[in-house]
Amino acid sequence: MLDPYGDEPLLTPSMTQGRAAVPDCELQPLVRYLEAVVASRRAPVHTAVACNAVYFGYDLNGNGYGGSPLRLDDFPVITLGERAPVLPVGAMVCVATGSDPLYAEIIYREGAHPEIGPLGDVPAWVSGAPASAEGPGRPASGPTLRRRERLVPDLDAFGPALRVSQAQLHRLRRRRLSEDGHVVVDVTYPSPEAARRDDLTAYADHLLTTGREQLLSPFVPVSLAELVGGTDEDLLRVGLLGLLDTVRAALLSSALLRTWGHYAVTRISLAECWRDTGPLGGDDLRSLAAGVEHAATPAKRRHGLTGPATVYTAVGPRLRQVPGAAELLEGVGYASAVCRANLTLADVVRRDSEQGLFENGCLVTLDDVFESGGVWRSHHPGSTEPPSDPLTPSGRGWASTFPAPPEQDRQGETESEADVDPMDQPLTDADLGACELLHNDATGIVLRSALRLVHLMDGWFPLHPHVQRELLRSHGPRVRARLELDHAGRTTNAHEAGQDVTAELGDTSSRLTGIAWPPDFFPGLLLELFWSHGGTVIRAATTQLKETLEVDDRVIGHCYDPRVLTREDTPGSDRHADSAVGLGPRQLVLRAVRRCGLLTLDGHALLDRSVLPSAAYGRQPARSQTLALEAAVAELLAECRLESALGSRDAWGQPHYPARERQPVIPLIAYRPVRRRVIRPWGDTEPDGAGQLPLQLVAGHLRRLRPGCLPSAAQRAAFRDHCRRLGKADGWELPYGYTFVTEHMRGR
Repeated sequence: MLDPYGDEPLLTPSMTQGRAAVPDCELQPLVRYLEAVVASRRAPVHTAVACNAVYFGYDLNGNGYGGSPLRLDDFPVITLGERAPVLPVGAMVCVATGSDPLYAEIIYREGAHPEIGPLGDVPAWVSGAPASAEGPGRPASGPTLRRRERLVPDLDAFGPALRVSQAQLHRLRRRRLSEDGHVVVDVTYPSPEAARRDDLTAYADHLLTTGREQLLSPFVPVSLAELVGGTDEDLLRVGLLGLLDTVRAALLSSALLRTWGHYAVTRISLAECWRDTGPLGGDDLRSLAAGVEHAATPAKRRHGLTGPATVYTAVGPRLRQVPGAAELLEGVGYASAVCRANLTLADVVRRDSEQGLFENGCLVTLDDVFESGGVWRSHHPGSTEPPSDPLTPSGRGWASTFPAPPEQDRQGETESEADVDPMDQPLTDADLGACELLHNDATGIVLRSALRLVHLMDGWFPLHPHVQRELLRSHGPRVRARLELDHAGRTTNAHEAGQDVTAELGDTSSRLTGIAWPPDFFPGLLLELFWSHGGTVIRAATTQLKETLEVDDRVIGHCYDPRVLTREDTPGSDRHADSAVGLGPRQLVLRAVRRCGLLTLDGHALLDRSVLPSAAYGRQPARSQTLALEAAVAELLAECRLESALGSRDAWGQPHYPARERQPVIPLIAYRPVRRRVIRPWGDTEPDGAGQLPLQLVAGHLRRLRPGCLPSAAQRAAFRDHCRRLGKADGWELPYGYTFVTEHMRGR
């Protein structure tokens, strides 16, 4: 059986760089372990909880975290009824009860807005509202942001030895917990940014601050500090986020699991639920789906036409109305029921509708993934709204409470540079690779510019106006020139290093033509050019990076412009051709997002999801092609090749990111370049060179000993040194039954 404290650690240094850096041979043991964790727990397993299991050593034999040597004193203490801190999913806490302490792991979290009705009916403004929103179109007005939240603790996570008795649980429900065993609190957020953080970022912040002692405990199977090589704050944060990304990818890759957001359940448990004829079984879930589908469908009337109708339904309160469901929704059972209900609704929308539009004319979409188990929007007639991904939370309820500004006001609206988010500054293709003047003195002119795809395809490069004017004045409109290339750290042949080219000098534009670019030059590569006044020799040089990077599938060792790389190094594009002909749906989606999306300064591209089909095909495609694109988008999102985001659309139809106030919210598809370091073993000179050694670094880790075995004195001393590296100056002793394995290399 897989064990985090086993002979081979389940976590490896490459996992701290995110899924893209992890070889499949390292990922598969983690996948099998997490499958066993999800199967053994009674509640759906969030990505943060799955990370807890492998990092803090969850025992699959029934002891949970009680089977690990963790120090319970490292857990943050909370007192229910007092001012509540932010407790993300995954937080391990000690609950002060007035008698024996209560240890729990937060396994589920949702909004608990007081204005949601008992039947799940939701006022429109609540769906998608930010923290401390006071009413329709009324965001928070004070400096303090509060939100009422429901937290579901797993009181059995630390095994039978720390499990509460039924009598103690009854007292807690009367005095501290809600009747169903949950914690309903008013959470105070320190800033609007903190209130908007996603689950994984919030959990990383928690571990790096409140849970820091727990994170840096020397009693975990393998410390994050060992995996990333230090305890620097930035190093730990990047490594922790990379580790969470790897765990999420492991859950998504499993054929035995299904996920709703960050929550994973087994396919077997879902099938058993759908076959169940009791409360919250298949019949009740089908009734819920039918109710949401027909919620906004108008009743037939003899006279006149009915107006458009919109209904918002919260899953959690609606499930509580199912006869006989009260007991099943106690404790962690509530989280299981909510996830199963949302997965059922999502399956019905995917199977029986066209992008959420059902045959009865009703459009069903997910509107808020956080509030009360999830809020689904039913709108009739749905055909009047532009198509979009129905399973991307759009927050239309909250957005609908802001009146659209008059057209004349929009046309007269201006924004100062200080009011514009730097991410909301889309770049046109004319901006890409623009030539930058670095120096212009008596010796000459120094420029910097990025290679474009068209330069590589047609063998030319633009000249700066300063150079153009002087060459035109002294040599005329056509000049034979010399181009000298210096490719830092690489050897170029004689033909490439020195080339005879032609400077074509026009009144408005000028270029060097007849260039043979080296084969490893790519779109976005930055060139520094030096031209001496009066001469005809132009020197171009690349600048080597301190560390080689792998960006998606391209290994890069030289400075580059990420915007050009995103826009032009796309599927179907190379120095020989630039065409979408023959590309499959996945490649078409990636090409469309990168070519047509909003382009940000750091190389992100964000595309209005509703225009994806026409952007991919250059026209409105057939329905079968649209469905193939949507399936490709789902796969790319699951693999983290693409991400979902929310933006807005202005009065002219221009999308913006982030969403601007008083503009309709729209779903976006986001491409984020995956950048990771290329780690080379000693003696290797190329990222994929033949000199690469078949070795893997194994970080120092704790290992459970067989009964009757004891660690050696050298291992005890090594563990004390390990503790000192983690900041434990007194050097703790090995826990009983464990040994410490020092860092070493092993063959793959």
